[in-house]
Amino acid sequence: MPRHQKLVASENEVQIEVEENEEKEDSEEENQPPKRREKNWRVPNMKPWLAESDDENQAPTNEEENGEEGENSPTGRKGRKGRKGAGAANRKARENAKKDKKKKDADESDEEDAITEEELDKLKEAVEEKKKLIATIRNKPWKMKQKLEVLKDAQAFVEKFEGALGKGKGKKFYAYKVMMLKKWMKFQRDFENFKTACIPWEMKIKEIESHFGSSVASYFIFLRWMYGINMILFGLTFGLVMVPEALMGKPYGSIPRKTVPRAEQPSAMNFATLYDFSGFAQYSVLFYGYYNSQRTIGWLQFRLPLSYLLVGIGTIAYSFMVVIRTMAKNANDDGGGDDNSFNFSWKMYTSWDFLIGNPETADNKFASITTSFKESILEEQENRKEENIHLVRFLRVLANFIVLCTLAGSGYLIYFVVRRSQQFALEGLENYGWWERNEVNTVMSLLGMFCPTMFDVVSGLENYHPRIALRWQLGRIFALFLGNLYTFLIALMDEINLKRQEEKIVQHNMTMWYANLFNGSQSENSTFVVDPADVPRGPCWETMVGQEFVRLTVNDIMTTYVTILTGDFLQAVFVRFFNYCWCWDLEYGWPSYCEFDISGNVLGLIFNQGMIWMGSFYAPCLPLINVFRLHTSMYLQCWAVMCCNVPHARVFKASRSNNFYMAMLLFILFLAMLPVVYTIVSIPPSFDCGPFSGKQRMFEVIQETLHHDFPAWFAKVFGYASNPGLILPFILLMVMSIYYLNATSKGYQASILELKKKLQSQAEENKKRSKKAAEKAAETQDDPTKPNNSPGSQPNRSDGTGAGPKGKNLEVPPRIAVTRPPAPKGPPVPS
Repeated sequence: MPRHQKLVASENEVQIEVEENEEKEDSEEENQPPKRREKNWRVPNMKPWLAESDDENQAPTNEEENGEEGENSPTGRKGRKGRKGAGAANRKARENAKKDKKKKDADESDEEDAITEEELDKLKEAVEEKKKLIATIRNKPWKMKQKLEVLKDAQAFVEKFEGALGKGKGKKFYAYKVMMLKKWMKFQRDFENFKTACIPWEMKIKEIESHFGSSVASYFIFLRWMYGINMILFGLTFGLVMVPEALMGKPYGSIPRKTVPRAEQPSAMNFATLYDFSGFAQYSVLFYGYYNSQRTIGWLQFRLPLSYLLVGIGTIAYSFMVVIRTMAKNANDDGGGDDNSFNFSWKMYTSWDFLIGNPETADNKFASITTSFKESILEEQENRKEENIHLVRFLRVLANFIVLCTLAGSGYLIYFVVRRSQQFALEGLENYGWWERNEVNTVMSLLGMFCPTMFDVVSGLENYHPRIALRWQLGRIFALFLGNLYTFLIALMDEINLKRQEEKIVQHNMTMWYANLFNGSQSENSTFVVDPADVPRGPCWETMVGQEFVRLTVNDIMTTYVTILTGDFLQAVFVRFFNYCWCWDLEYGWPSYCEFDISGNVLGLIFNQGMIWMGSFYAPCLPLINVFRLHTSMYLQCWAVMCCNVPHARVFKASRSNNFYMAMLLFILFLAMLPVVYTIVSIPPSFDCGPFSGKQRMFEVIQETLHHDFPAWFAKVFGYASNPGLILPFILLMVMSIYYLNATSKGYQASILELKKKLQSQAEENKKRSKKAAEKAAETQDDPTKPNNSPGSQPNRSDGTGAGPKGKNLEVPPRIAVTRPPAPKGPPVPS
């Protein structure tokens, strides 16, 4: 047989075998479920890790066939063209038959997947590597363009091949699980972004921090935190005290305590009366005296007296819990890292955020980095400053003496003004003007406005670090406010005693009045209906205390706003527009622009919050007033600090935790709790106003509730639990536990400091060793006379790890930290 006929016959046999193999493969594919077909096209796409060996084995065969057959042979390119029409028709028919058979046997097929176990393991490893690369792409020292390209490729790879890790029927469930996991992660990320966007005033505070530093921003963060606390307190008092009384209690005008007296009705709606919180404001749900002493009210049988007492105690307990929890969180967030090593290097190379896309945000970030450099430079200057210790001590003693004299004078002034106001009250306030009626509140507000300014001037004598100076300033203003407040409370206690004596006289007169009214009605055999406005009533000392706290709070709000508008704003306008026509430079000389008073504003917040805690028991409206004050203060002070103030001349970094603010707040919370607890336990309530009228002590409402609403055994258990013999040992145990935990914490802190010192010394030692090794390596490379620098020579080591017998030259030399690029090996090239 001729050669070309043999080739044609062999080619026909090969074609028949190929077709038979294709039919076998098609039949195997038809037995697979429809969902498994995608594996067959995924395998060739996995060449780098799954199909390399197949490609290598098949490539030579194709080349040999092409080489043997040639282009002109019957089995070559032109010979295949002749059979293209018939082969295409046969393939199309086979494909149609395959599709029909797949539809019939789709539910019955459940065979092994096309990808083997070995390939699945390789694919799994590749997917895990891509996931790790996605997670650590930020840490790679690559260009941003390269990072984005690698990230897109890795995400596409994971998206494409992650579903192939399932097997059999579990593949669909695995793909569904992967999809749901991705959706859940996206939901969590979106929810975190949503929570961040819901933080009130976050962008305003960030903008202020970027221009004025973290010390000014810490005040606004503290103000926002106080706003959240007061929202909770307002929700408790409004939802559990004010709303039940307004909806289910007796309406206005039904009983004397809810009716304006006849003599006060003509002026009850005047602005001056309402501004003084008298008239209709006094006889409303805003104050203690309006609430009825009925044990249950409404169809819900709501126990209003019990709710009033528990809300008053619960607000203080909740405040304690939140303040202590925040202090503990700040202490944990403080951490133990050392941020003083390479401080300027870290700021220089790691401060910028490359994800910023907004020009305004970029400007704020630039200002923030600049401010942080100023803070760090000041910290370094303060650490290196040398002082004349004797002169500094003398000036600090003088400054403290001036501060003590100021505190004593302000306390005496407040006591004197309160005693004068009591005398005016006895003689009748209607005979005096506006100053006499508001003298106490005005004097306290003026002292709170001018004394901190004087303390700021005095603190310039002490030459403290700005952060330490701020703490001294805060402590002095805190002592001023606290002394003023307790002087006010002492004078108020005298007024309460006078009211109680007056109450006894009024109670006796009311008994006589009721007796005469009853005798008159009996003699005339008729029934008299007395209007509640005409019934005599006693002085409700609880309402009087609540009114004093509300007036003090409102006057403090007005003083703060007037100070901002007249002090900061008008001064900034004067300096800005009169600087061009003045004799000297107003911006850099006197008066210049104002700096933001951190200490005065922080202590104003703390002092105001202490009044809220003290007075909310007697005036449930106080948390609402404080919420309004904090809400408006945030906007007004944010505008004022950006528009009217300039950054401090000595910008300093605030502490990483605001525990100093929290410590003062905790202390004033404790002091605010004492008067409230004293009135609940010791002072009898008024006989004709408030939810506790008719009882000897306010806390008796708890015993009344236990007696009527609980079984007898529970009352006995509560009585035993409230026995001082059991409470005192429990308190002693708590004190001992606190002491033990404090001692343990101090021991841990000492251990941590010791470990820090050891780590720091070890790091310094390692740096010295690396430096010496680098210098030695540099000297060795720069010296051409040593034989180890010649090409092909072995390194000569004196430590036993260099050249030597028995293969010591094969040991890996230790890595050396080189501070500059290494010089070329061998002798230097002559110029």
